[in-house]
Amino acid sequence: MKLSIGNKIRDLRRERGITQEQLADRIGVSFQAVSKWENGIALPDITLVPALAGYFQISIDELFTFRQEEIRQNIDEICREACKYRETDPIKSRKLLEEGLQKYPYHDTLLHHLLYVMNYTENPEETISVAGRLAERTDNPAIKYDALRFLAYACHAKGDDISALAAIEQLPEITFTKLTEMAFLLTGKTKREAAEKQKWISFENMLQMMVKTAECREEAGDIPAALSEMDRALQLLSVMEKEEKTADLTVYQDYLHRQMERLRSARSNTPPQATGHQP
Repeated sequence: MKLSIGNKIRDLRRERGITQEQLADRIGVSFQAVSKWENGIALPDITLVPALAGYFQISIDELFTFRQEEIRQNIDEICREACKYRETDPIKSRKLLEEGLQKYPYHDTLLHHLLYVMNYTENPEETISVAGRLAERTDNPAIKYDALRFLAYACHAKGDDISALAAIEQLPEITFTKLTEMAFLLTGKTKREAAEKQKWISFENMLQMMVKTAECREEAGDIPAALSEMDRALQLLSVMEKEEKTADLTVYQDYLHRQMERLRSARSNTPPQATGHQP
């Protein structure tokens, strides 16, 4: 038994490119203790087993019966099933993920998916706790940056814009994506699918930024400029609605029309400003 679990700890550590010192530091023991485990001289204290399983992102059972590929498949299946209910039944989605976390404690992928079914506006502290811990411990950059994004939104919802900005400032400014580079470098169906997907992502991002620009104009008291920005966004929508993908665009159209009606009403209720000329 000593040799078995020691070999598994060693294999897990080497697979991830972690030194004995790094592992020891993370779980709070000496590197000599790790060396003794791996050489079959001693067993980890039973109280350290959950921390070891969590660090390697496997269940406690899997620490003793190591099947990494099977674990990945199980995690993927849990996430796929949870995603089915993310929008329609977030409570069920969350339950599936929490059941998965009982089997695979602290697993980055499960925690990442869990963030999507947490309500950071109603319970920002919960999201802050999970997102903050995840951003700090994960080795996956994509998960880290998304966790920081959730952390920023939750801090803002809590009214802590200083912490929100601190989280945002850790995000890199990258002007390319995997999809853009696939569209530039590849050919055929893969190029077309990448370009099409990125086109819609970029288009929706532009619409959202036009809405944010209009909000800034309104905050500055320039309602005509805000209306103009909204109107340009609607014109873009009218062009793009000729494309095959039109279902999601109605959400933007309805929102823009409502905002423009609100702004027109606000403008009509605003008293005229003095021009400096006397009648």
